[in-house]
Amino acid sequence: MKVAIVGASGAVGQEFLRILAEREFPMDDMVLFGSERSAGRSYNFRGKDYQVKLLQHNDDFKDIDIAFVSAGGSTSEEFAETITRHGCVMIDNSSAFRMCDDVPLVVPEINPDDALQRPRGIIANPNCTTIMMVVVLNPIDRLSHIRKIHVSSYQSASGAGAAAMRELEQQYREMVETGEVKTVSKFPHQLAYNVIPQIDKMTENDYTKEEMKMFNETRKIMHSDVRTSATCVRVSSLRSHSESVWFETERPLTVEEVRQALAKAPGVTLKDDPQHYIYPMPLESAGHDDVYVGRVRKDLASDNGMTLWLTGDQIRKGAALNAVQIAEYLLKTGNVK
Repeated sequence: MKVAIVGASGAVGQEFLRILAEREFPMDDMVLFGSERSAGRSYNFRGKDYQVKLLQHNDDFKDIDIAFVSAGGSTSEEFAETITRHGCVMIDNSSAFRMCDDVPLVVPEINPDDALQRPRGIIANPNCTTIMMVVVLNPIDRLSHIRKIHVSSYQSASGAGAAAMRELEQQYREMVETGEVKTVSKFPHQLAYNVIPQIDKMTENDYTKEEMKMFNETRKIMHSDVRTSATCVRVSSLRSHSESVWFETERPLTVEEVRQALAKAPGVTLKDDPQHYIYPMPLESAGHDDVYVGRVRKDLASDNGMTLWLTGDQIRKGAALNAVQIAEYLLKTGNVK
């Protein structure tokens, strides 16, 4: 088993290295790829140093079985044929192929078998906010079909990458030292001491691309006609995203039904004792694999509605971990070249 990481120097690429080591992913060799900026850097993995190779259009992927790709949509589109030409499975973290009919969009807790049918040799990793939401809502959907979802996200700086995290820290330093922020490049506005009600570019209907991802990807992953209306917001936390979710089911559910389903759900940790101020927060979900959920309660505005709060590390389950779990499923089912 030979594995590649494309975009090895980025935040998600570095998380791939940590998760592959933590989970003792079975492999015989690994190759790291990057841009001209990162080519030549060296990273240690399981006691061995690996140097980042320049990603090029050649036969470097001929002997590679699985490639974890997190280098941006344009890079994924440009190099997809090069990566998959000789049978390598490309697990792509960008949005480039998510809504393509011939590319499965997979969350292993929900639709793992979709990964077995990949005509182009590509499996798409969903958007981080979508992954965390559907992991929590899928066990509820099994109790009663979810017809509508309203969600507001509270997304940390890390969702925009390692450089964005550094920018937020720099902004706080500037505020303390000079009383004003001078560094604003990774976000459309100052993020420190602020929230920004926009993630990704605006579309013609005034929803952002991030918000439309949650609408479209949820339907594809859950094989559902559910409609999702999202407002995605950047907040000044450093790592881990949170979401406030309202959903409406075909039949009314009790709080206890939902809590029991969540307590048994894979990839979910229920932390829900609001009378004693026990609920999940991004500070505690950072660095952990599960999506944490709490504040489960009846929706006062809808007889068939409920609402809950969730938080999860979007670099782990929202990106690298989900991709590694897909690869683990392929190995378990013997579905690699």
